[in-house]
Amino acid sequence: MFGAVAPRYDLLNHLLSASLDRLWRRRAAAAVTPTEGPILDLCCGTGDQAVAIHRRGGEVVAADFCVPMLALAQRKYRKLDRRPPVGLAGDALELPFAGARFAGVTVSFGLRNVTDLDGALAEIQRVLEPGGRAAILEFTVPRNRLLRGIYLFYFRRVLPLVGRLISPSRSAYSYLPESVLEFPQREGFVERMERAGLTGGAWSDLSGGIVALYTAQRAP
Repeated sequence: MFGAVAPRYDLLNHLLSASLDRLWRRRAAAAVTPTEGPILDLCCGTGDQAVAIHRRGGEVVAADFCVPMLALAQRKYRKLDRRPPVGLAGDALELPFAGARFAGVTVSFGLRNVTDLDGALAEIQRVLEPGGRAAILEFTVPRNRLLRGIYLFYFRRVLPLVGRLISPSRSAYSYLPESVLEFPQREGFVERMERAGLTGGAWSDLSGGIVALYTAQRAP
């Protein structure tokens, strides 16, 4: 599915979020920088999060198991100077890295797509160095009643329609709202991070609560 949507993925991200996705990724990048150690951008997709970290001076390794997505990311990385991100094929449930390898880990809108959330969080905890920070972006349902109604209508009706018109995968943008509604949100996700050994879990609602930025760290 992700291989099929890769060519139009950036266009739809910017269009469907009114380009707010750029702001959200900058917030995630700021949560793990500055740091002297390398940062892993997991489920990197077409590379925008890794680019945002690079622009803040971070040394980035970007990993994704969808090779067509990763190929598009590599094109972006080749245009950057000063230690551009390194892209690697990798499974979030079995990362090809030694323990305590990274000073930071980011995941932007990817964890809800893994088949074992707790397993992926355990891998994030494993590859973080003691004191290393994790920053995770995910869609959430707004708590404000009026905004929640508008959001759910857009998510269930408008977004799938636009996605079907532009993307070659008719199912991908119907899957998106379903995956968001099934994903643990706010307190529920912080609890899952802490269960995996990530401490100090917290979240910040962004853009009225349609997205949350979750942060935590591996215990020193």
